[in-house]
Amino acid sequence: MLDTAAIWGITGTTVTSFMFIWAIYSQYVPRHLRSYIEKYAYKMIGWVSLYVHIKFNEYTDEGLKRSENYDAIRNYLSTNSAARALRLKADESKNSKALVLSMDDHEEVEDVFDGVKVKWYSNVKAIQTESSGYGRSSSGERRFFTLTFHRRHRGMIIESYITHVLREGREIGLRNRERKLFTNNSSSEWYAWRSGKWSNVPFHHPATFETLAMDPEKKEGVKKDLVRFSKGKDYYKKVGKLWKRGYLLFGPPGTGKSTMISAIANFLEYDVYDLELTTVKDNSELKKLLLDTKGKSIIVIEDIDCSLDLTGQRKSKKEEDEEEDEDEKKKEEEEKKKKMEGERQSKVTLSGLLNSIDGLWSACSDEKIIIFTTNFVDKLDPALIRRGRMDNHIEMSYCRFEAFKVLAKNYLEIETHELYGEIERLLEETDVSPADVAETLMPKSDEEDADVCIKRLVKTVEEEKEKAKKLAEEEEKSKAEREERRRKKKEEAEEKKKKKKKEEKDKKVKGSEENSDLHESNGTN
Repeated sequence: MLDTAAIWGITGTTVTSFMFIWAIYSQYVPRHLRSYIEKYAYKMIGWVSLYVHIKFNEYTDEGLKRSENYDAIRNYLSTNSAARALRLKADESKNSKALVLSMDDHEEVEDVFDGVKVKWYSNVKAIQTESSGYGRSSSGERRFFTLTFHRRHRGMIIESYITHVLREGREIGLRNRERKLFTNNSSSEWYAWRSGKWSNVPFHHPATFETLAMDPEKKEGVKKDLVRFSKGKDYYKKVGKLWKRGYLLFGPPGTGKSTMISAIANFLEYDVYDLELTTVKDNSELKKLLLDTKGKSIIVIEDIDCSLDLTGQRKSKKEEDEEEDEDEKKKEEEEKKKKMEGERQSKVTLSGLLNSIDGLWSACSDEKIIIFTTNFVDKLDPALIRRGRMDNHIEMSYCRFEAFKVLAKNYLEIETHELYGEIERLLEETDVSPADVAETLMPKSDEEDADVCIKRLVKTVEEEKEKAKKLAEEEEKSKAEREERRRKKKEEAEEKKKKKKKEEKDKKVKGSEENSDLHESNGTN
């Protein structure tokens, strides 16, 4: 009978010998030969093993797209992890008041289904890839789950258990889902151990359609359109269209475009992906970002006319031939300089953006809404906002009386006032943004009541009306001056043209006379 010391001695010798042999094998056996040896070793193990292993990767499609099955399995296993796993990962949930526990890397849990025991392993594998840009290698991680079960239960596991796990996992995900606001990371920060392609925070914006300052009829039309879209999976499939819808929100600053996005997200209970194009390196990176978004989401590009040089790329001949005054040229040059700064960082093109949101690559996921916002819709390329890409064009206009009543109810909790008639007249005659009206209606102290705020609004709108009148007069005067400069410039150009034509004519006559005199002189000689 061997004592404990002898057993430990044999064990240590065995481990040392194995490590020595493994080091020799790794160092001196060629890589291609090792791959053959490992390949047939796995086959031999498979012949004698009584267990079947199924691997579920975190990313599919060569790492381009996150696997929904992986997320469903993680949700399913989270219900067993807290009770059975020895090592757990704790993730903060909404408002950091609770923790969501899941399996840590290289951990395992058991599960029982119809009396059959199975094991789930949580694995992570370090990988090294060659960078295409500078020839340097970069490291990353790939996570995956491995399901292990006895081979005699193969049929039941594949046909019933896996379906059960995925179904339960998706239901758990929907129940526990906390809506989030995402922003894209630079490709230099795409690490698996970090947040990957997108960073996120909980989405808690309070805006709703009930608090949105907008014409009621237009508001109801948007809501009906959204409901029809959210229930239209079978309809879109029947007509052969992707289950996505585009919205173009346009209008002056302060008219509620961002608030409308939040109201749509809260109405449909969708996540929001705020895509910043200036940080996207090229078209290929843009595709990868959009592939990494999930269904039931809104992809937003705000102020798309300022994001990159995607505007006015297809001007008509008439527009190119139109004369512009010096002030307009200077303004355009300044805008081009600003756009060039964005172009130095990003090589996303108009065609690349169109293909990503509406081409073949957009067919990789369903139930998405794409929203563009702009203050200057006329600057956008027609191909970018045509129907079929931006299906619904929604004008976010200045605050009129119906929108004002919504704001008065939100901020002052009143539905009528003796000055409402005066306010209706002023708002119909004056362009004031809902943001300005809301700021004026907001009480500035506890002593201010609804009456004070309403009177302040009347005074503010009257001042805005007077400013607009003066601005219109100045604009008319400036327009007349520009027309006068343009007329004088045209007259000067015509005068120069006539003078040049006269000089050419005189020169021609003079040359003709000189030739005639020379001919006569030669004849005399």
